Amino acid sequence: MTRTNRDESTTPDFETSLQHLESLVERLERGDLPLSESLALFEQGVALTRACHTHLSEAQQKVSILLQQNAAPQDFDPDADARD
Repeated sequence: MTRTNRDESTTPDFETSLQHLESLVERLERGDLPLSESLALFEQGVALTRACHTHLSEAQQKVSILLQQNAAPQDFDPDADARD
């Protein structure tokens, strides 16, 4: 999935999403909100959780790709030149 610059500017980064999610959880845990507001916050929390999961999945995929690109071949022997 390719994002445009416009999408990236409207999508909060992982840290911002996580911070907002933590704030929502704190408000919900107090238990002093009306049901309708609690439900609205819960819905926001679900959306933020999905956004965080997406960010983490994308980061994991990038790390996997980088590790594959930089992996040494299985038969590579760094001491072979010294023995020849």
